[in-house]
Amino acid sequence: MTIEAAVNAAVWMLRAAGSAAGLEGAELERRVAQTLAFVRRRLTGDYDIDDFGFDADFTEEVWLPLLRPLYQHWFRVEVRGIENIPDDQGALVVANHSGSVPIDGLMTQVAIHDAHRRHRYVRSLGADLVFQSPLVGSLARKAGATLAANPDAERLLASGELTMVFPEGFKGIGKPFGERYRLQRFGRGGFVTAALRAGAPIIPCSIVGAEEIFPMMGNAKGLARMLGFPYFPITPTFPLLGPLGAIPLPSKWIIEFGEPIETASYGVAAAEDPMVVLELSDQVRETIQQTLYSLLSRRRSVFF
Repeated sequence: MTIEAAVNAAVWMLRAAGSAAGLEGAELERRVAQTLAFVRRRLTGDYDIDDFGFDADFTEEVWLPLLRPLYQHWFRVEVRGIENIPDDQGALVVANHSGSVPIDGLMTQVAIHDAHRRHRYVRSLGADLVFQSPLVGSLARKAGATLAANPDAERLLASGELTMVFPEGFKGIGKPFGERYRLQRFGRGGFVTAALRAGAPIIPCSIVGAEEIFPMMGNAKGLARMLGFPYFPITPTFPLLGPLGAIPLPSKWIIEFGEPIETASYGVAAAEDPMVVLELSDQVRETIQQTLYSLLSRRRSVFF
């Protein structure tokens, strides 16, 4: 098959897929042209990857479109306070973590990009385990994630990047369902230190809905140790229903971004003051916790 024939076949398949998805006319042709342009850039190498492995072209054309059906139609995410995300300066988004599987980070990534007027990318800070798998680690880096280490966080913030961290770590996503929406410890406040050194504002982010996607009723600790996982969740549907149990429940989500907590006035030296770091860390944690309580008190249903 010649290259021209292969391109024509690809165009035909794209149009057929678009028609099946309900796209017509100009919108269908726009999507076909957009997809072909992406393929051309990948074949010619006409795209950029930064020092952290972030591939904006891949994120825009592949990663975010894959996540949007889940974001829009399954979890039906409602975003509040997006105006608190700055237009261009670096800022540290600090969020609660939950759900047994860290889908909350992915949904927050889509929320910031799609709801913000400047469609900003967010650079997530992930645990070592994320990057130990060749496939998952590679995808995470392409989509903007990097290791949760202060030097990386400071470099991102200093270069004006919007950065996101979940200070609870595995303690947050691996907690029992009975402790849902109760924030775990925020560690030693490393995220505050990074923000102080960069003079970047901290934006509290409260996520409601993620706790219910995989209600963790138990933890198979022996199996977790065998597999090298921090925990192995047992939910009402997993492993009882096998692969079907891996489908998250369609809870209704709310993601709210609070008012920025400025750090520039403290000065860089404050990053070495344990009292300042602890005070700011407690302030952020308390802000998120109280916002969660407020959102939950007004929630009428988990799923509607």
